Amino acid sequence: MKREDRRRRTDDSPKHVGWAVPTNSPEYSQQMVGTAHPTDSPPRGMVDVGAKEVTVRTAKAAGSVLLGPEAFGALRRGESPKGDVLATAKVAAIQAVKSTPALIPMCHPILIEAVEVDFALDEAGQAVGVTVAVKSTGKTGVEMEALSGVAGACLTIYDMLKYTGKGMTIDRIRLLAKTGGRSGAYHRAD
Repeated sequence: MKREDRRRRTDDSPKHVGWAVPTNSPEYSQQMVGTAHPTDSPPRGMVDVGAKEVTVRTAKAAGSVLLGPEAFGALRRGESPKGDVLATAKVAAIQAVKSTPALIPMCHPILIEAVEVDFALDEAGQAVGVTVAVKSTGKTGVEMEALSGVAGACLTIYDMLKYTGKGMTIDRIRLLAKTGGRSGAYHRAD
């Protein structure tokens, strides 16, 4: 039997497995219709923000890297063989903010107006805190951009200090606050 014959499809053969639908199929077009955040599979696509109002949107997120004594000492002394850890982490945070739609499939590409990145060294905890604030004027929020920025900075800190040991921990990446949009302001209680 030829290989093609064994793979021949019948009318009752499934056209695809799971929610992976070829983009040139009618099923794909049907899946891309809808404007609500999905709670079931398959993914429905990006939320339609066309009718939303343009408002100033801000978000602030934070996280930390628990370094341990050797990595914290290397950071304080500026001894990373890869260069200035915090300067590089700042650039990584800004790059991650701008790259959010490439990382998170259902995020809209948006115009970023401002990004602020701050670091706080915690001598007692042998850690570095990262805070990223993002501003945009548009139809969708910037929470994911702020969170991506924190993650990018934390991962860069880990990467640049991993030569001291692999026991560092990226910890508590979280949204601190957001403003703008229909849902209004949010401020984390803790």
